Amino acid sequence: MSLAAKTLVIIGGSSGIGLRAARRAAAQGARVVIGGRDPQRLQRALQEIGHDARALQVDATSAEALRAFFAAIGTVDALFTPGASYRVGPFAADDTALAHSPFDGKFWPQYQAVHAALPYLAADAAIVLVAGAAGARPVNGAAAYAACNSAIEGLGRALATELAPRRVNVISPGTLDGELWQGRPAAVREAAFQHYADVSLLRRVASVEDAADAALFLLGNPAMTGSTLYPDSGYVLR
Repeated sequence: MSLAAKTLVIIGGSSGIGLRAARRAAAQGARVVIGGRDPQRLQRALQEIGHDARALQVDATSAEALRAFFAAIGTVDALFTPGASYRVGPFAADDTALAHSPFDGKFWPQYQAVHAALPYLAADAAIVLVAGAAGARPVNGAAAYAACNSAIEGLGRALATELAPRRVNVISPGTLDGELWQGRPAAVREAAFQHYADVSLLRRVASVEDAADAALFLLGNPAMTGSTLYPDSGYVLR
C-alpha cells in the first residue's frame, strides 16, 4: 500500500521514531496526523514535518481520550503507535507499580489505540505496533519489561489474524541512538552504546531513522502481516 494520499496516524509522533516516520511519510504524500500529550512538542513537531500535517492532543493511557482522538480524525488508512512511557526494575523489587509500569505505559495504550481506531479503520488499513528486542532477548533486571515486549509481539500476531484483511505487524528495536540517549550524560551514553555494540552482530547501535524505516516498510508492503521486524543490529541473535 502506497502511503501517498493516505491518512497515517502516529501516536507518539512528536519525537523519536514517530517523528522520523511522520517526516518521511509526509514527504511521500501521506496525510499525517500525530498525537501526543504535550501540545508544545506537537507544535514543534509540526514545524519539522510540514506538508500540512495535523496534530491532536491525546493521552494514550485513556481509552476515552483515544476514542475522542480517532473520532476527530475519521478514516484511518495506517496507524503507527511508538509512544510509550514506563519504568523498569528487577523482579525481586517489592514494587507492584514498577512491575505494572511497562504494561500500563506501553502494552495497554497500544491495545486501546487499535481498539479505539476500529470503527475508523479502512478495509485495507495497516497497523504497526512497537515492542522491543528485550522481549526476545531479555536484559537482567527488567523481567516485566521483557514480558511486556513479548506480549506486544503476540498481540500483533493475534490482531493480524482477527482483523484480516487489515494488516498488523510489529517492530522490536533494541537500543536506539536518538533524543532519549542524546539527552543523557555523554559518558553514560557512550558506555551503554559500546556495551550494546559488543553484544550485537553488527557491532553498532541502530538509529531512530533505522527503526522508522522498518515501520514504514511494514506499513507499505501489502504482503506483510503478523510479522515482527528487529531493527536491532542483530542483538537478538548473539
